[in-house]
Amino acid sequence: MTQGLFGQVEMNRCSPVPVGRRDYLTYRGNVAVGRHGWLRLTPAYSLALVRELLKDSGPDELVLEPFSGTGTTPLACATLGIRCHAVEINPFLVWLGNLKLTRFDKGTDRALLAAASGIAENARDPDAVEWRPALHQIEKWWDAPTLHALAALCKGIRRQFRKRAPGVSDLLRVAFCRVMIRTANVSFGHQSMSFKKKDDGEEDQLIRETSARCARRVTDAFLAAAREVAESLSVDPPGAEARVLPGDSRHLHSVLPERGYTAVITSPPYPNRMSYIRELRPYMYWLGFLSDGRAAGELDWRAIGGTWGCATSMLNTWTPDGRNGIPFPHFDRIIRDIGKGHALLGRYVHKYFEDIRGHIEGLRSVLAPGARCHYIVGNSKFYDTMLPVEGIYAALFEDAGFANVRVATIRKRTSKKELYEFIVHAHMPHGGKSCHPLFLVP
Repeated sequence: MTQGLFGQVEMNRCSPVPVGRRDYLTYRGNVAVGRHGWLRLTPAYSLALVRELLKDSGPDELVLEPFSGTGTTPLACATLGIRCHAVEINPFLVWLGNLKLTRFDKGTDRALLAAASGIAENARDPDAVEWRPALHQIEKWWDAPTLHALAALCKGIRRQFRKRAPGVSDLLRVAFCRVMIRTANVSFGHQSMSFKKKDDGEEDQLIRETSARCARRVTDAFLAAAREVAESLSVDPPGAEARVLPGDSRHLHSVLPERGYTAVITSPPYPNRMSYIRELRPYMYWLGFLSDGRAAGELDWRAIGGTWGCATSMLNTWTPDGRNGIPFPHFDRIIRDIGKGHALLGRYVHKYFEDIRGHIEGLRSVLAPGARCHYIVGNSKFYDTMLPVEGIYAALFEDAGFANVRVATIRKRTSKKELYEFIVHAHMPHGGKSCHPLFLVP
């Protein structure tokens, strides 16, 4: 084994090397860094990790990010002067990622603040606002006065003003999303969003607060969020061409505009039943990317690892594709053991890795010889059955003909004691043997 910045490279793929939590390698390392901190998505990985993997890269690199998420990899590349193309199936994340990658004109920050001030002033008017998003049980998310104030802000942002500079309306939406989630009755104490429990004192406070006072509180928070967004525009602005393309990572050849990508840095959804749609729903409903629960479930079904809404019922009818199976020792036994606790979960894990196999096999058609692949993944546990995700990924890369496949443990996660995060490294074959110097195994 050899020690690196993020942990140890290990030959035994099913036995993680003990390391600490290292929160700076998670989204916590991004929240204060310019555009990276616009909106929190709990599973996001660290900007520091991406920069380390790219530290020896030059302007001739062409990086691929097949699971863009909040756009950590393409934004890191763009600020380092490295071209990057990312793929994302969620239209809200495509919008957010491309907005982060936008080169805004000088004075956009001032235009944003001026527009936000006018919207906030109008939103303090107590007149009724009829529209609100069709988010299920929306009253669990916001009390009535807060919901009224948010709807007034949203109405002001949607109005089309000819004098708004390019990009300002979208930046206003980011500021709105920040205040919307800050005022929501949700907690981020767990790996995903959950509703907070209010004590009697908090309930009394809400009852005593008038609509006018609530509107003032929410609009003040909106102005603060707009200032934060405006200040972030000058921090590490993108300097190279990077963009997020809408599409399915299982069909990269039909999505990407080029071939010959020299590196892949990504973190696919984990097979842990955590739905991105669940955490993104409030943003997507308010901004018009979702209109009903059925659409949310259908989008999650198209995504790898989705489990929200009707995606669960669709999983009941899914069957394996009949090929030779997943090339990992005892994979079928692992699936059976998980299925003993809950048959649907066994099917969920099986489908997840069939989808990932299709993705990895498709990589070969778009990568340059010798291209480096870095996949940030986490293992999972279902009942008493450990799922060695990192080992299965490594086996899939080897089965697809990749070389120099290695696994590095990078950090301990905050949930169950057995859960870690890893980087799975692999190379497209060519005549020589190359590997990122951090992760060489003698």
